[in-house]
Amino acid sequence: MTGALTGKRGLIMGVANERSIAWGIAKAMHEAGAELAFTYQGEAFGKRLEPLAATVGSDFMVDVDVTDDASLDTAFEQLAGRWPTIDFLVHAIAYSDKSELTGRFINTSRANFKNSMDISAYSFIEVARRAYPLMQDNGGTLLTLTYQGSNRVVPNYNVMGVAKAALESATRYLANDLGPEGIRVNAISPGPMKTLAGAAIGGARKTFKHTEQNAPLRSNATLEAVGGTAVYLASDAGAYTTGEVIKVDGGFHILGMPQQDHL
Repeated sequence: MTGALTGKRGLIMGVANERSIAWGIAKAMHEAGAELAFTYQGEAFGKRLEPLAATVGSDFMVDVDVTDDASLDTAFEQLAGRWPTIDFLVHAIAYSDKSELTGRFINTSRANFKNSMDISAYSFIEVARRAYPLMQDNGGTLLTLTYQGSNRVVPNYNVMGVAKAALESATRYLANDLGPEGIRVNAISPGPMKTLAGAAIGGARKTFKHTEQNAPLRSNATLEAVGGTAVYLASDAGAYTTGEVIKVDGGFHILGMPQQDHL
């Protein structure tokens, strides 16, 4: 979709490194003509992000903690000071204590449940509340990232599955709330990917291999494929798509059992 985002600009939240899904989206949007701004959390992630942002022509980066209202307010005030309007926002933020992404879900602690829900689901609502006033003139697109562990049991995904279920529900409610202003809200659901976040989940390598062997396309999604989906959703071609969870997983989600060779 060459040039599909020419003249559009938006904020990418959640790039950890060059293997992040958020970075795959950022690259695809840049190649489609978009102008980008970025958020990060903490100095270490900022140092990783800065050279990446430069490769897509961006010099706008802001440190933000999505659990801190004042930090979010400051970030969006800075964004509004730079750009009076934006056309899209990508929310690629999730977190859970790594020690609870192995073993049994029943052992989820109250503290980690609350923290996982706050960062992985509620933060999208807080971000949307601050972003949509910058989109009201011409509409816009809010995107987030989810995973099929939201509606099917995936070993070791545990509390993140519950958080992603909440995130997907929030996507639908936000789509309904913001639709009258011409703002679309969607989630992209890739299959397992070799990212920093994915590596925190117990048995990640086995999950990646299993999906790759059994998906109808016999492949896991690539960063380019996920990025292309984000470009479509943020472009004028996606003008009437909202409230959706778009699967980009090689078709794995349609299966009832593994392929015969892997039973």
